[in-house]
Amino acid sequence: MLAVVVALGPAAAADKAPPRLLLLGDSLFAGYGLPRAEAFPARLQAALQESGMAVSLIEAGVSGDTSAGGLARLPWVLGGGPEQQPDAALVELGGNDVLRGFVPATTEANLDRILATFGERHIPVLLVGMRAPPNLGADYVKAFEAIFPRLAKKHGVPLYPFFLEGVAGNPALNQPDGIHPNAAGVQVIVGRILPDVRALLAGRQAPPG
Repeated sequence: MLAVVVALGPAAAADKAPPRLLLLGDSLFAGYGLPRAEAFPARLQAALQESGMAVSLIEAGVSGDTSAGGLARLPWVLGGGPEQQPDAALVELGGNDVLRGFVPATTEANLDRILATFGERHIPVLLVGMRAPPNLGADYVKAFEAIFPRLAKKHGVPLYPFFLEGVAGNPALNQPDGIHPNAAGVQVIVGRILPDVRALLAGRQAPPG
């Protein structure tokens, strides 16, 4: 887990530490296949800085992680003292559950417990949704994709419906595996999700979608 502090110029209040934003996710948050400077955390960090918002990132993206893995390591991620607790979090898990054949109910139970843990600690969360490929069948896709809006409503957190919106299925924006975004794809993702992240950090959470 790596914390990166972005220091801004005079606009940043010298007497107040920047908010700590936790990125809990899988390879999409870890920047699989990309140089660190082109991965999602670094590009989100840069975009926040350019928009005038100071932030300390806690990078907790692990390639290959499932919702079960994220839940299992959550106590370690949140194991520091009060001064090390995140002020807000992005949760992006579930894609590997699909690849490993988890039944949607299992994924939902794991994500439910993750969100409950953040709720108990009064840490605001932006839940980042995923989609299942159509080749898994209409019933599976419907069951899986219903998880995210249902949990957002249950826990009263905002939802970004699909992390790869505008990127999935576009060869020009993906690495050769067709799953992970390339540098250009990351830029598209950051541009789309940035308003939601800024709203989360500013405490201006919109009602769950």
